[in-house]
Amino acid sequence: MDRTSGAEPESGTQEGKPAKRDAFAELLAPKPKQPKHTSDRDSRDKKAVGGPRDALGAYIARPESYPPSVVVYYNEDFVVIHDLFPKSTLHLLLLPRDPAKTRLHPFDAFEDREFLEKVKAETTKLRTLAAGELRRLHGKHSAQDKQRQDALDADPPAEELPPGRNWEQEIMCGIHGHPSMNHLHIHIISVDRFSDRMKHRKHYNSFTTPFFVPIEDFPLAPDDVRRHPDREGYLKYRFRCWRCGKDFGNKFTELKMHLEKEFNEWKRL
Repeated sequence: MDRTSGAEPESGTQEGKPAKRDAFAELLAPKPKQPKHTSDRDSRDKKAVGGPRDALGAYIARPESYPPSVVVYYNEDFVVIHDLFPKSTLHLLLLPRDPAKTRLHPFDAFEDREFLEKVKAETTKLRTLAAGELRRLHGKHSAQDKQRQDALDADPPAEELPPGRNWEQEIMCGIHGHPSMNHLHIHIISVDRFSDRMKHRKHYNSFTTPFFVPIEDFPLAPDDVRRHPDREGYLKYRFRCWRCGKDFGNKFTELKMHLEKEFNEWKRL
């Protein structure tokens, strides 16, 4: 796998265990230095009884055993984690805990309308939380957020803050047509695709082509071509910039250089 929601989610442990955490405060607070990704991966894979493709199961089963730098929050129905190998500057995974659904392909799991609506509701809350984190990361650079930032810095502070940039529009929520992990998971990812973990064609095209299916598009029609990602060859598509549409053919190195330029322009909007 390639690397963080509304009513405030339950994020602590149950009665008799440590007190509940404040997910908003934890996510928006500066993060402690993270260990190297190779170490994270080694640790995660050791917990995966069925191998690396089953690695998400440990978070679903024992979310309380991980620090806030890994598990953002959890409740009876969901666990939210930071993707260990993020493909954008913000990348979270929403993990449903329903044992009847967690091992299903998302196309099959989302045929259950009641379950789908529950996932959509949690995704909506998480999108709002993620947007707040994206503002924390990039708001100081954004022209659209300048008035809001100035109001925050005013003395005395403004009674009402300007709305500023709509960071929720900069968040994508969806699944891969051919998931790389066995447990059902929904990606909550910023649109920038700027990360040192974006290393090859599959990484980029899995978030830039119809291989990525937005959660709001479900339920899918039976004849929706996205049900057949391998047949459609989405991961073999030519590289196109997610923002300006420029065609880079098969030149990934050139695309990566361009993505950095687009990222710097995007965060300053």
